[in-house]
Amino acid sequence: MKPKTENYAQKVRTIFERAAFVSDLGIRLSDLGPGWCESVLDVAPKHLQQDGYVHAGVQATIADHTAGGAAGTLAAEGDLVLTVEFKINFLRPALGERLRCRATVLRQGKTLNVAESEVFAERDGSEKLVAKAMVTLAVVPKP
Repeated sequence: MKPKTENYAQKVRTIFERAAFVSDLGIRLSDLGPGWCESVLDVAPKHLQQDGYVHAGVQATIADHTAGGAAGTLAAEGDLVLTVEFKINFLRPALGERLRCRATVLRQGKTLNVAESEVFAERDGSEKLVAKAMVTLAVVPKP
């Protein structure tokens, strides 16, 4: 897959910098390339649900936003990518010091992209796959 702009890296950095909710959670862009994106979150008590695991909403947010970053690497300069649908499977309780998410665009279309996100929980130097999401994103011109 080929980016439609040379400035794709800055475009994705901006996607992460301007998303106040994502920033408030502490989700950070860690790496990217054409058609893929990776983010991280240092887990804090505010991210946990009542039993001490990372809340499903936090996992869904990192999966969704990272998929948007992956699709953003392929979008033209004047286009936005917006989630229109996503499905997430939680494979095991997320327990760890850090979450890492890697998203890859599986299909790049003119108006829709489909991406897959994998969320890993890192604990004691090892990581486990805790969630997997399929995300459909619309490619729309900036208003």
